[in-house]
Amino acid sequence: MAEHLFSLKANWPGLRNGVGEIETGNLKTKVSIPPEMNGPGVGTNPDEMLLGAAATCYIITLAAMMERSHLEKEQLTMESEGIVDVTNGVITYKKIIHRPHIVLKANAIDKDYQLAQKLAKKAETSCMISRAVQGNVEIELQATVEVASD
Repeated sequence: MAEHLFSLKANWPGLRNGVGEIETGNLKTKVSIPPEMNGPGVGTNPDEMLLGAAATCYIITLAAMMERSHLEKEQLTMESEGIVDVTNGVITYKKIIHRPHIVLKANAIDKDYQLAQKLAKKAETSCMISRAVQGNVEIELQATVEVASD
């Protein structure tokens, strides 16, 4: 069994509406509460970071699965959206929606198209972050697969 250790340093000098800093590996940024939640909106925030973790984990997992399956692509892009519910002062990260857009090479056949759709779904259940939030945050997939025109 292999374990990987990731470390993060945080500094929060103020109170609720303060601005802090985090540093981990190649990420060093300011953090605060977003303006949507009556915060200063400086740097990033936990909501964006969870969305970023889920999105990058998903797209990297999908790219790796496509590579292992020898499924050639012209382009792989994605837009993701996080939905946070605030009811009676209780903040709940409700849902993440991933919208990957896979453009296969112009010479792709129907089998490639079907495989891309299958891998798009499988990547969501295989991603480490998706598995970590399973049962707490709903993850919806709205994949688009197309073949590049000549």
